[in-house]
Amino acid sequence: MKFVDEARIAVHAGNGGDGAVHFRREKYIPRGGPDGGDGGRGGSVYAIADRNINTLIDYRYNRIFRARDGERGGGKQCTGRSADDIYLRVPVGTVVSIRDTGALVADLATHQQTALLAKGGRGGRGNVNFKSSTNRAPRESTPGEAGEGRELQLELRVLADVGLLGMPNSGKSTLIRAVSSARPKVADYPFTTLHPSLGVVRVDISRSFVVADIPGLIEGAADGAGLGHHFLRHLVRTKLLLHLVDIAPLDPGIDPAKEARAIVAELRKYDAALYRKPRWLVLNKADLLAPEDRTHAAKELVRRLRWKGPHFLISAVSGEGCRELCQAVMRHLEARS
Repeated sequence: MKFVDEARIAVHAGNGGDGAVHFRREKYIPRGGPDGGDGGRGGSVYAIADRNINTLIDYRYNRIFRARDGERGGGKQCTGRSADDIYLRVPVGTVVSIRDTGALVADLATHQQTALLAKGGRGGRGNVNFKSSTNRAPRESTPGEAGEGRELQLELRVLADVGLLGMPNSGKSTLIRAVSSARPKVADYPFTTLHPSLGVVRVDISRSFVVADIPGLIEGAADGAGLGHHFLRHLVRTKLLLHLVDIAPLDPGIDPAKEARAIVAELRKYDAALYRKPRWLVLNKADLLAPEDRTHAAKELVRRLRWKGPHFLISAVSGEGCRELCQAVMRHLEARS
């Protein structure tokens, strides 16, 4: 199934039914009086989070959703039938906002969480509501209220504890394959990852965390270079970022320190809150260096970056250092929970 993480839709709630003007007319019952009933309520539109859905593709082509109007009131004080509500099933992690203003409508972060998107109109009042001792034959009623209509933006933000961040071909997909059962595509050319993937990392039988892999960033992503930087939205909910850097690039013209700084700059441009998240440096592809050169290369890169936080030297291909990295991540998440 194609992965779609954003969509624009229009929702229209139903109008309320009009109240009725009616008088009781039965044999042997003189002066029966008013008995016009109220109109029915218009249908509302709701969104409900469903963990069995992982894409917004259902809303890419079908974009307009209308609930039915309530029925008009009837005689004998009969209330018109209320319309059924509409429920739009979306993936867990979907954020709903007003398309024009960006105002938040709902953040559906848990399974079965429900949010009202457009409220149906209330039914009008029939003339039975207007009778009194001085107005015994009212011929007035009220129309049903109009239902709400909205243009909405749906945005999926995957739920993960840890996010992988780095340039294309820095080894993010290889790492998630090495530490979890996820099987994203791996190849020797840039941008093999075209959509986010999730993997569950089990440290032991009762301890685990979820890691998210997103397409690689390049310098200028904020201006549309590469695949852009809109995939960074999937890291907003994470508690920790792992910044992968290729410590042994095959192209001698590539500077790992410069690439690492470019990623940090793109984070800052996208979202200051994401930039301030805890971030660890993971130096990957140690297997491409001789054992006696690995430690020196890692120390030199850490020095050039003036890195003060945790850093790890690993090889996602051979698995070297991956277990130690996962255990450290698990301890960090448990300490913050």
